[in-house]
Amino acid sequence: MPQLYIHKEKVTPETAAVLVKLCPFSAITYDNGALGISSGCKMCRLCVKKGPAGVVEYIEDEKKAAVDKSAWNGIAVFADHDHGVLHNVTLELLGKAGELAEKIGQPVLALLIGDKLEQAAKTLLSYGADAVFVYEHAALADFCVETYAAVFEDFIRREKPSSVLVGATNLGRSLAPRVAARFRTGLTADCTVLEMKKNTDLVQIRPAFGGNIMAQIITPDNRPQFCTVRYKVFSAPERRENPAGRIVHCDVPAACLVTSTVIEKIVEKERESDISEAEILVAVGRGFKTKEDIGMAQVLADLLGGELACSRPLVENGWFDARRQIGLSGKTVKPRLIITLGISGAVQFAAGMKNSDTIIAVTQDKKAPICDVAHYCVIGDMYKLLPSLIEKIKEEKQHV
Repeated sequence: MPQLYIHKEKVTPETAAVLVKLCPFSAITYDNGALGISSGCKMCRLCVKKGPAGVVEYIEDEKKAAVDKSAWNGIAVFADHDHGVLHNVTLELLGKAGELAEKIGQPVLALLIGDKLEQAAKTLLSYGADAVFVYEHAALADFCVETYAAVFEDFIRREKPSSVLVGATNLGRSLAPRVAARFRTGLTADCTVLEMKKNTDLVQIRPAFGGNIMAQIITPDNRPQFCTVRYKVFSAPERRENPAGRIVHCDVPAACLVTSTVIEKIVEKERESDISEAEILVAVGRGFKTKEDIGMAQVLADLLGGELACSRPLVENGWFDARRQIGLSGKTVKPRLIITLGISGAVQFAAGMKNSDTIIAVTQDKKAPICDVAHYCVIGDMYKLLPSLIEKIKEEKQHV
């Protein structure tokens, strides 16, 4: 970064006094014959322009050599999986990668790391990958961020993809920044829109400042371009019956397997319900007066065969676990049906559920933002509507 350099041989008590007085931020000090510039400096360069000639010099950054974009080819997708079972976000990213690659005439590449991955590799071809690069080794059977990052780096140096898409899962969020840092390139997290320029610059769009603006981020001077995308943001493509892509088995360099982490034992956790996987959701907000009142919403969710979710204020109240939260700081969901109860629909919440197939909002405020997102908006007191709705559903179920 640019800096101010003090030519000590030109510093005298007189010139120092002028500079100290000149600085509007009191960032220049003179103590025991030594002139210094503190962290309070705002780089206004007034000391250079108006101060004694030659005492302080402004040194700019060395210009970085322009990246040869033609040397980087392909849209790569990191295949997130659990012992060969692919995470659905990987399939969604393959679909998006296909759209981006088509605009610039480049191939879709998939990176698969682990052990015994033959079936997973074939599945990736079926969902749009032109080439699947498989790094198989017994030492890679279980995820270790050090070894996976090293293998990921080897793949990029070998194939030079222009852009790299990674699912914003726990694994992806741990791995992507480490790999991006190895190439001194940028990474945009939790993108909601991806677009491609003709010069292969990836336009990465995501909410910023609490969802109040949509930031467009590009990485024009570095390759590869990294981004992470949440599950359910994009749609998975149709499965192809006779894919024409190829599977490339890559040698795993011994250096990539060196790690300071020793996995002694893996304990299987009981799988918990995930609201991002639910087909039906009942989401509750601060329109509920007490935690006990939410029991009505739970009854409704159970009758519909769905899951209960919430907005951020109820997590902050301690009424829900954060894993039940929908929104920018929670999870992105895309169920067939979502019913919101007592939720105003702030942009932070709406961003996490607006792509749902059917949205039914129950609110007392007809001007609430949720009404702009919902397909059906019911204006009324949910404390009166919910009991009636529950009874009606129970009656219908008895007649089935």
